[in-house]
Amino acid sequence: MTEILYADARLVVCIKPVGLDAERQLPETLSEQLGGTFFPVHRLDLNVGGVMVYARTRPAAAALSKAVQDGTMVKEYVAMVRGTPPETGDWSDLLWKDSRKNKVFVVKRVRGGVKEARLTYRRLTDGDPSVVRIRLYTGRSHQIRVQFASRGFPLLGDHKYGARDDRTAPMLFSCALTFPFQGRTMTFEYLPEWAKSCCG
Repeated sequence: MTEILYADARLVVCIKPVGLDAERQLPETLSEQLGGTFFPVHRLDLNVGGVMVYARTRPAAAALSKAVQDGTMVKEYVAMVRGTPPETGDWSDLLWKDSRKNKVFVVKRVRGGVKEARLTYRRLTDGDPSVVRIRLYTGRSHQIRVQFASRGFPLLGDHKYGARDDRTAPMLFSCALTFPFQGRTMTFEYLPEWAKSCCG
């Protein structure tokens, strides 16, 4: 069962569990729970959980996809990182993905396949590890994971990008979505237990 935060005839907002594929398995699960067809309009990595929205009609899918393309769908995350990054940050990098290894790298210059990536964050806790809240401005593959790791703050559990702890998945969670839909702004927020205990 997937936790449902909101549902109507046009869309559903739910919590994606870690380990469930966002583009195939989760729509199937939603169909079993609620009936009907569900159209993905954005994605989360397999080993990342959190708030997602799915369209239930093709017009709704078009409207939500446009919000993603226009940048009016705001995605926020919480992460637990090794070390203590500065209190706030606005980071822009050039990222290149090695598809054979499914790994992303920060590079110095634009070339084929290189994409710009930007995020802002604020640190919510002091000490090591630290909890940060992040807003994405671009949706690049592994973006949060590689941008923090490249500065010496790998996400706990993210062994692909330098973590050394014994967690089995990155400590990263999509905690909030805000998007326009049919003339109103919709906002949904949900914190995982580890973020609640750190951040109140």
